[in-house]
Amino acid sequence: MALAIVDSCVNCWACLPVCPNQAIQAAAPPDLPHFSIDAMACSECLGDYARPQCAEICPVEGAIVDELGDALNPPGSLLGLSPAQWQDVQQRRVQQGNPQQDTTQRANTSAARGETP
Repeated sequence: MALAIVDSCVNCWACLPVCPNQAIQAAAPPDLPHFSIDAMACSECLGDYARPQCAEICPVEGAIVDELGDALNPPGSLLGLSPAQWQDVQQRRVQQGNPQQDTTQRANTSAARGETP
């Protein structure tokens, strides 16, 4: 069992110091720009914390995935939206003529400004 950091990682360094097993490493070429998780060292924080600490601190939705490829912070989760609410937001944007703009980026930017989608 291990987690993985995927290409949407923005290399913010937030996860590195919170890993209790020191399983997170800065990426080296050719894997730049994102971090990686050593599968042999990752325990998913079992026995230490209720949730993996890398996912708890990660500011990017979908950047950390489990062994099945499921995001620990799926789209909308950092905004406090359930999957159904996130789908509603997406459908409204399509109806308003904003279908394919990077909605996760826009939602994160809105949240940083204190706005709601």
